[in-house]
Amino acid sequence: MANVTVIGAQWGDEGKGKIVDWLASRADVVVRFQGGHNAGHTLVVGNTTYKLSLLPSGIVTGTLSLIGNGVVLDPWALKNEIERLEGQGVSITPDNFGIADNCVLILPVHRDLDVWREAAAGKGKIGTTGRGIGPAYEDKVGRRAIRVCDLAHLDDLEPQLDRLCAHHDALRAGFDEPPIDRARLLADLTEIAPFVRQFAQPVWRRLNQEKKAGSRILFEGAQGVLLDIDHGTYPFVTSSNTVSGTVASGSGLGPGAAGFVLGIVKAYTTRVGSGPFPTELDDADGQRLGERGHEFGTVTGRQRRCGWFDAVLVRQSCAISGVTGIALTKLDVLDGFDTLKICTGYKLGGEVVDYLPSNAADQAACEPVYEEMDGWSESTAGARSWAELPAQAIKYIRRIEELIECPVASVSTSPERDDTILVRDPFED
Repeated sequence: MANVTVIGAQWGDEGKGKIVDWLASRADVVVRFQGGHNAGHTLVVGNTTYKLSLLPSGIVTGTLSLIGNGVVLDPWALKNEIERLEGQGVSITPDNFGIADNCVLILPVHRDLDVWREAAAGKGKIGTTGRGIGPAYEDKVGRRAIRVCDLAHLDDLEPQLDRLCAHHDALRAGFDEPPIDRARLLADLTEIAPFVRQFAQPVWRRLNQEKKAGSRILFEGAQGVLLDIDHGTYPFVTSSNTVSGTVASGSGLGPGAAGFVLGIVKAYTTRVGSGPFPTELDDADGQRLGERGHEFGTVTGRQRRCGWFDAVLVRQSCAISGVTGIALTKLDVLDGFDTLKICTGYKLGGEVVDYLPSNAADQAACEPVYEEMDGWSESTAGARSWAELPAQAIKYIRRIEELIECPVASVSTSPERDDTILVRDPFED
């Protein structure tokens, strides 16, 4: 049995929650390896809807769920999320949930800085969620972060607080804000420490034990490849590496751990927040996609921008992240369109290019080159086999496969777990 890594192959919000939930029910371990609580998954199990931000999706079914060291952790947000899920009947204990003890903590000072900087950015706004994820990653690489393991040694934290305050107090002064209240910060950490410490462990060690035991490990990505700090539409990106290669550094299991890389791809394209979006539709078609697809962010509630399927971007994402196969989601949202369009290239500076350039101005200047296809009038909602799909819908899927140079492993036709056409089982590779 192979390990499986699930990543978003667009700008996030591709419908990873349902796919991860289905795979998690067959995995022995589910691992988050990057990001923070700025992204979320919505799981629909029977008549119950679960909204997750930090917790791996396996927790809903009691599967061992681990947060790797590549994640930045807001301990207060974690406590709220656990209490909310427990209120829905989900059992979360140290037996089925663990946190890497070398995870960096998101502190109130990070949330403050995130909000102040975005408010002051003017035209330079990048659309952050204001949850402190970026500033926490900055402190991590600046070697002034407080980590989960430090919660057991708060009496020895003064040198680390000196480094933290030297940096943040100068920034706070620039915003005409008072210095960090060290006593308050220590008091807050002291209060939350027992809750977090019950789950803290060397996750790399636990994962290596599971690997030796032959466990099936599912790595659950957040956001999407186009939001990767290196490979995304910089600077309109998240603050971590979202590609599948991050599994190794973000979990401690090693470079061969990713296994089957499943890229989640929406049958059209959406984006939350600012940044370039070549196929964006500011018309009735775009509005129709948004309304039919219920396009609002799981965490932020922000309305998503909508557009036609962009094969250029998805092909690029699949290549960069080593995608083995894609899970195509929300096909049913396209039901009833007379004509569908697929972007096959961009006009830029008098020529047509087959990739998204790195420069932000070039990205913004890209004009999509479209290929048109007939739509279908029949419903695909709830289809569970190829035989239940209209012929034109199958043609659309096959054309996507050709253009992105990657096979379809499954097709999702509703939010329900079982409304899926399985072509290739990732765990059987």
